[in-house]
Amino acid sequence: MDRAQKEQLVDELGQIFEASGVVVVAHYEGMTVAQMQDLRAQMREAGGSVRVAKNRLAKIALEGKPCASIADYLTGMTVLAFSEDPVAAAKVADKYAKGNDKFVILGGAMGDTALDPAGVKAVAQMPSREELIASIVGCIGAPASNIAGAIGAPASNIASILTTLEEREAA
Repeated sequence: MDRAQKEQLVDELGQIFEASGVVVVAHYEGMTVAQMQDLRAQMREAGGSVRVAKNRLAKIALEGKPCASIADYLTGMTVLAFSEDPVAAAKVADKYAKGNDKFVILGGAMGDTALDPAGVKAVAQMPSREELIASIVGCIGAPASNIAGAIGAPASNIASILTTLEEREAA
């Protein structure tokens, strides 16, 4: 890798560190290519990405970025999992770590907040952006459906009373 490629990689990593809602750092020593491809596929499905980069270049890219606190975790064979959604990468990484003992979460960052492994686990348990939007829409829509039900209730009550009266007359 020549100097121009290294500079390009540092720029790419810098953009990743700035744009990501969460960055998770983990060791992946001993993982097979198939396991790594599985992790990448799960992360892509959740809207995140996985990146393996040289620790030295990643540390250079971290300088001056909000998540610079993760530089301490960049030792050994590390992989970066990241996503724009502040929860997606943490959820996938935590789930994958439970099923694969060779994937060990070291920590991460959420904006300028440093996360230890317990912090990454806590972030993973938070609802995702889509889940929050769905619950807010549900809360907003519930009163409207209650009003519609209340407005429609007298008409259905009258219809049931009329049906009852018709049945009495027929009997």
